[in-house]
This record gives sequence, C-alpha cells and structure tokens, in this order.
Amino acid sequence: MTGIDNLVARMDLDQKIGQIHGVVPMDLVDQAKLSGPPAPTPELPTGFLYEIERLPLVRPHGVGHLSLGWQLSQDLEQLTRDIARFQEIARDLNPFGIGVLVHAEGVNGLVHPQGHQFPTAWGQAASWDPAISGMVGDTAGRQARSAGIHLLFSPVLDLARDLRWGRVHETYGEDPELVARMGIGFMRGVQGDDGESGILATGKHFLGYGTSLGALNQAATHLGRRELTDVHAEPFRRAIAEVGLSVVMNSYNEIDGIPAVANGWLLNDLLRGQLGFTGLVVSDYDSMAMLYNTYRTAPTPAHAAAQALGAGVDVELPSAPTSSGLRTVIEDGTLAEEVLDRAVTRVLEVKARLGLVPDVGPARPRTVPKAPEPAEARDRARVVATAGSTLLANDGILPLRPGGARIAVVGPAATEIRIHFGSYSSVADAEFPPAIYRIAASQAQGSPEVFPDLFQTKLPGIEPVFEEGARRLHPEAVTVLDAIRAIDPGVRHRALGSLTAGSPAIDAAVIDVDVVIAVVGERTGWVGNHTAGEGRTTADPVLPGNQPELIQALHAAGKRVVTVVVSGRPLLLEAVHDASAAMLLAALLGPVAGTVIADILYGVSEPGGRTPSTFPRHLGQLPMYHGHPVGSGYDHPTMPRHGYVDLRDSSPLYPFGHGLTYTSFATSIEGVRVEGDHVRILATVTNTGQRAGTAVVQLYARDEAATIVRPVRQLVDFARSHLAADATASLEFLVPLSRLAYTWPDGQRGLEAGDVTFLLGLSSADIRDEATVEVPTLVLT
Repeated sequence: MTGIDNLVARMDLDQKIGQIHGVVPMDLVDQAKLSGPPAPTPELPTGFLYEIERLPLVRPHGVGHLSLGWQLSQDLEQLTRDIARFQEIARDLNPFGIGVLVHAEGVNGLVHPQGHQFPTAWGQAASWDPAISGMVGDTAGRQARSAGIHLLFSPVLDLARDLRWGRVHETYGEDPELVARMGIGFMRGVQGDDGESGILATGKHFLGYGTSLGALNQAATHLGRRELTDVHAEPFRRAIAEVGLSVVMNSYNEIDGIPAVANGWLLNDLLRGQLGFTGLVVSDYDSMAMLYNTYRTAPTPAHAAAQALGAGVDVELPSAPTSSGLRTVIEDGTLAEEVLDRAVTRVLEVKARLGLVPDVGPARPRTVPKAPEPAEARDRARVVATAGSTLLANDGILPLRPGGARIAVVGPAATEIRIHFGSYSSVADAEFPPAIYRIAASQAQGSPEVFPDLFQTKLPGIEPVFEEGARRLHPEAVTVLDAIRAIDPGVRHRALGSLTAGSPAIDAAVIDVDVVIAVVGERTGWVGNHTAGEGRTTADPVLPGNQPELIQALHAAGKRVVTVVVSGRPLLLEAVHDASAAMLLAALLGPVAGTVIADILYGVSEPGGRTPSTFPRHLGQLPMYHGHPVGSGYDHPTMPRHGYVDLRDSSPLYPFGHGLTYTSFATSIEGVRVEGDHVRILATVTNTGQRAGTAVVQLYARDEAATIVRPVRQLVDFARSHLAADATASLEFLVPLSRLAYTWPDGQRGLEAGDVTFLLGLSSADIRDEATVEVPTLVLT
C-alpha cells in the first residue's frame, strides 16, 4: 500500500468528498450583508467582499480546490498573502494537513489585473513556433507560481474548424500537428523541461468541443469514434507522451447522446485506456450540474455527481453543487465508495507531486520561481506579437516609408485599446463586475446567474466603460494611430463614422491623401456586445457594422487601402480583400498591439505569421479546413475539384499556413529515406529576395493507399528559418511513422505498408516539391 493509499484509507467519507470539489471566492461572501446588487468601487472592484475566514463555515469538512483564485485580490502581493492564509485555514480543516490546489487561467498570460498579458493562443499559433507558446507559458507559470497558484487551466487543445464558434481565438487553430506542437510548447514553458516547476498545465477540452453542431457553444458534436481518436485526440495523445500531461478538463458537449462529463468511453476507454493518461480529470465549470439542469440525464444533483465520477471525472469545479450530495448516493448504493476513493487518490497524487501532502511528495523543497519583471514580460510580448502577425496580402505597397506618401488612418480600431484583448485576459475579466451589476440592477435584460444570459445579454453604451478599463489596466499600451504617428508624424487621422460608397464625406476626407490605413476588427470577450468569445457564436462571421463597406468606399474613391484586421479568428473577408492593396492580420495582440502593428507596416519589423486556420470565401463553405478526407472538401490530389456552382472560386481565400513576408523564398527536398521507425527528409530553403526574412517551411504527407480514407494532406512537421538575403539553410525533418498512424477497421492503430508522398511547401496550397517513399507496416500497441 502506498503512502497515498494509506492516507485515503484513514479518511472518512466527508473528508474524501471535500477533496474532490472546490470553492470560489463568491462562496466566501456573507450574503446577509448584501442588500442588493453591489456596485463596483475602487476599493472593491468586483463589488464583493471576500472573507477568507468564512471558509470553515462554507466547507466544514475541508476543501480540495480554490477556483478563480486570482479574484481574491486585485493586488498580486496581497493575493499571495491571501492564498497563503487560505492554505493555512484549509490545512486546519482536515487532520492530515492537506493543502488546496489553487487554480487560475493563463493561456494569454495570468488572468489578473497585474498579470502579464500576451497575444491570444490563435495569434501565438500563427508564429508556427513552439518556443513562442513556451515563452508565454513560462511567463504565466512563473507569475502564477510566485503568487501561490499550482494549476493553470491552459492550454486549449481543441481543434477549431468552424469559424462561427466564439472560442476559436483560445485555440491553436485547425490542425492536430500544429495544435499539439504549440500546446506542448506552452506546457513545457509552464512546467519546465523536467515537469518539476511546482505548477502544472491542463489540457482542455476533452473532446471534440471545437466542432459542435452549428458552432454553438456546448452543443452536440457529430463525429465518429475514429475521427475523435485519430484526429481530435491527437494533441492530447502527444501531450501525454511527450510532456507527461497530468490534468485534463472535460468538454461541455455531448457525443452520441452522452455528455462528455459522463462519457465513460471518452474518459476511461479512450483517455485512460488508449492514450495512457494516468492523471487527474477535472470538470469544466458547472458541467457536472448540467447533467441535472441541462441534459437531464440525472434525476438529482447527487445522481449527476455519481454519473460523472463513474465515467472517470475526479473533481467537480468550480464549487460543489452536485458532489456535496455524494454521501446520499454512496449510502444508498448508487455509487460505490471505491469510485470516490479512486478519484481522491488521483487528487492526492497530483497534490503530492506539488508538495501539498505532508510526508508524501518531493524529497527536496522547491524554490518558488521569481515572477518576470514587467519590462521582461513586455519584451517577450513584442516578440510573440511580431512572430504571429500575418501579412495576408500585399501588392507591393508595404512596407511604407515615413514621409514617403500622404497617409490617413481611419477605422474604429485605430484609436482603441480594448479591441486587442480576447477572453481569458485581465481586460475581459475586469468587465464582469460592471456588466453583472447592470444586469442585476435590471438595466439590461437577462440574469447574471445564468451563463447564457450573462454572455449574450446586450449592454448598450457599455463600450466606453470597457475601453476605460483596458486603458486603466494597461496605461503603457498605445493605439495603432499613436504608434504610427511615432514613426511617421505627418500621418493624418480621419474619424469617418458611418459612411457608404459614393458619400461626399468620403471623398472630402481622403481627397488629399494617397494611402489610407484602415484599422478594423471585432471585439472579443465574455460580456457586453462582443461578437466573439465564450458563448458568443455568430451566424455570419464578418467584420461587424459597416466596416467592409467603409473599405469598399475608400477603394471606390480611388485610394490604395492598407487594411489591418484585428480578430482572433478567420472572418469572411473576400470583399475586403478585393478592395485592399495589402492586408495585415493582428490576432488580438494585447497591450503591445499598436506598436507591433505600426512597426510591421513601416518595415521596422517583419510580419512573421502564417495562418493557423483556413479562411473561407463564403459562409456556405463552413466548416473548411486543409486536412479534409480524400474525396471530400475543396481539394483532391488526382481528381477534379468538386466545388460550389454559385461561387466563382471554391478554394480558400487564404489557405492554412499562408503568410507573406517582405522577401521571397524557394525550398526543395534533397533526400528522403526510411530509417527504422522514422522517415528522414532533407531539404533546403533559400531567401531569394532582397531583404532578410523568416521562412516557415511546412512538410505534409499523403498516404497513397490505405484501407481507411486518409486526409488529402496531413501536416507532419514544420520549421522556421531566418535567412539573410540570398542565404540558404539546410533543414532536416525526422518524422515518426507513428505520426502517420490511424485506426484500422479492427480497432487496432497503426500504419499499413505502402507509398507515402511527402510534400514540402510554404503553405498548404503552395507546395514546392514532393517525394514518395515506401513505408513498412507499423502496429501500435
């Protein structure tokens, strides 16, 4: 019997139940002191007073987890003290001195008013560089751990294949290889190379959450088990094998009629069985309660908890609406106590690894890492933002030259800070209190107690409040307009407002300029009037309002338009593309956005990004992604394409992996051979232009004959290479044969012997060379 087993055997039922659920700061509010919806104040930005000393009243038998822990204090130093005090009280609530797992969010940096903020995950993925997501993970992990936080609920490993879904920006895109590599990079940054940093990352959401019906949040996922196993589970499989992923969060969706939170095939057979996961499964917030109040698969909250634990979930979060009733279903025989013991054991194993279980855990005390200084974090943010900014189109107008042309800046995003932040950022989090207050005070329709209402309730006129909040949290941030003027002081600003093509005001505003920089985009967040974010699906994912018409009107006026699109997902941009001389995608770059955008437009920096998702031309093409099965989708290696008869072009507007630079490249395969259980591909890349630049060389594979229909192309590797003009670099790709594996008709996974063609290019649609090699049979155990 291990030390953990011994400990579990000594715990009574209530103590064990306490270890598998959480508490949130809101649970610590004395409701008797409230006379109505509290208004946010400078002293209490959330409007609520969290009383840590109330914990024994709230959880008399102990508690295992502190959810939303960053909300305890707006000051990081005070937060550190509050968490330490919370731990003292929690340890005293059980006779074993077991500490609490403190959770936070961190995919864009630590969510806290003083958290260092970065571009959103989709913007990080545009770098095609795991070192970039690793930089974000390292910064977030160090800052969180220094405050006493042990677990980050990041990264998101979902594949986002429908751009209507509001959470695309939280993901690393559409492709399992890119998502796996970027996610693993983030986890290594958080956990350290040896996984012993004292803080852990979480892989979420398991599984298929990014391909829900109609792209609606929490809706059903209609995918077969083979696609779930071979495609959507791949980032999780890789993270488990390569970085020892220790915590997984279930998704909200249901698959084949069974919600993920109660799906034994997903959590036991697939995750723990086929993928070899041995860690902790935590519920996404309130997903266990949804078994009772949404899906209605459970007659009572306690039965909901029994369903989830029986299927393989170990922890209910954020609080305890269902697991608090577990005693009832255990005593009546609905749930065996051994199932609870299994969950508690997994909780304690993770806690022991983090030093939260006395006499069980690390033999040596850990040194708490020093949080990065603001200057270091800001420098890192600029590197990340520059690497992920993607030049979508350029007829040669970029880079601009200071004083070289008469330039005007237009567009609603030119003078805004807020628009550059996504959900799970300090800025978006700070918007909850004023939004909740307005709803609770009946200034808007909806209920602050119901997430769909909270996320979708419109709050007219709240944008200035949100903008002021962003500027207060990030006084160092500058607008795109101000950053451009810092480089080119003669640039003019035209606040055009709502205008249409042919408007005399358009002609009058730009009559004396040669080039117009139009900065447009959509706002992303949780509450308010955002068009993207968690719970915010759009039926028509376009630039909001009359922004497309504005760009078309400028083009019709005879002006060359440089369009900057601020968005954390693909939008339908064909009309904007046709009216623009150049287009730059700025994927929610955070507080450094203005400076980075201006530097790229004027050639101070190079646009380093490549699209992590496919950009369709039309809504009817959704979902659209590059790795579609042979015989389906927009592309085919041997047959004519089957497209839409009412579209002039059925190909993507911008394909996966697309991105221009201020130079040009050539790349070719120099050799390919099978070596044991790998394929080695030798290649070269040459900068054929006049400026230094960074190539992102992409290696795809196509199985030429397989029992199972395979993708038209499968991304298997990629490499960034910075080259001076006329310089050439040698590249070597070592692709495991297991990377090409799939599930056979008999359920075994492996690779059948035969020809595989490797395709080398600069995007999924820009293939420069290919070579075919015969591979042996590979059977995976």
